Amino acid sequence: MSDLRFESVESAAVLLDWQHVHNLIIPTDPLSVEEIRVRAQRNQLAVAYSGDLLVGNYTVRPPADDPTAATVIARVLPEQRRQGYGELIYRHALAVAADLGATAVETVVLESNADGLRFALRHGFAEIDRYVLDGATIAFVDLRRESLTG
Repeated sequence: MSDLRFESVESAAVLLDWQHVHNLIIPTDPLSVEEIRVRAQRNQLAVAYSGDLLVGNYTVRPPADDPTAATVIARVLPEQRRQGYGELIYRHALAVAADLGATAVETVVLESNADGLRFALRHGFAEIDRYVLDGATIAFVDLRRESLTG
């Protein structure tokens, strides 16, 4: 496995790659290009590539209501899973969260994403909430870990 290259959502091509990953993994809450542009103004959004191959993306939401916790969401395309990419994306996003002053981390995973839930639990996250968006039937699972390290 080669090292990953991370590109922030700044160009149109990277934004479309970020959108592709997000909407494939979270089909219950697809985002438009404009919605992503708005999110990119307040969150750190980046895409991961192995060479020219699109592997996944991440979102890092800076601490807000809880000044210690950033939200880190790492996504890996299904066909790229179980190759170590998730770990690399997650570790990179944790470093971004640390740079934003976070000492704890939260994440959110679509309930139907069994791989994502296993990944979060394996990394020491504990469930803190579940909710269903209006008009949806699949819950989102909020999870938290008290430390960025470990």
